Amino acid sequence: MIAIIDYDAGNTFNVQKALAYIGLDAVLTAEPETILNTDGVLLPGVGAYAPAMAVLKEHGLVDVIHEVVKREIPLLGICLGMQLLFEESEEYGPTPGLGLIPGMVKEIPSNLGLSVPHMGWNKNVVHQPHSTFNNVDDQYTYFVHSYYVDTDPEYITSTANHGIDVPGIVERGRVYGMQFHPEKSGVVGLNLLRTFGKITEVYGATKK
Repeated sequence: MIAIIDYDAGNTFNVQKALAYIGLDAVLTAEPETILNTDGVLLPGVGAYAPAMAVLKEHGLVDVIHEVVKREIPLLGICLGMQLLFEESEEYGPTPGLGLIPGMVKEIPSNLGLSVPHMGWNKNVVHQPHSTFNNVDDQYTYFVHSYYVDTDPEYITSTANHGIDVPGIVERGRVYGMQFHPEKSGVVGLNLLRTFGKITEVYGATKK
């Protein structure tokens, strides 16, 4: 069972629908006990960084997410959910994040001759060939965002170029993030969610 964290993030319906389509059991919840007793946790996100962090704090979910990581339960952040995994965002002024992966969320430069937000299909280049998510190399996924993550290359699994190299997939231990929307990325995105599902199955087997 995968817990989708419910904090009015905006894209939970599409994520639920995608997981159901590929046969993964999931529950939308903000209950700490439920979240901490699943085999994997998914943090979705659409919107602005500061309000999202404020809602997570208001519902006591920041501590819950840190406990998820402490227990090594697989955690996947999507779009804004990925950005929240990092230390800080400069969106509308400095806002501390979850601090699970070192790095800063910065605005995509507007002087690159490309549109901002970065919106549409873009090709991923894998930089960590031994990653569980290496099946996204040369594949196109769907991006919608105006901010990107600036982090050390050791945490970057794949990038997509939009004037700068935008991290598409990041990972640190069992903490994973996808800047693009796998639930909107067709077969490629569904396969990535299947891969995450397999990671959760392995974790679930170790609990028994």
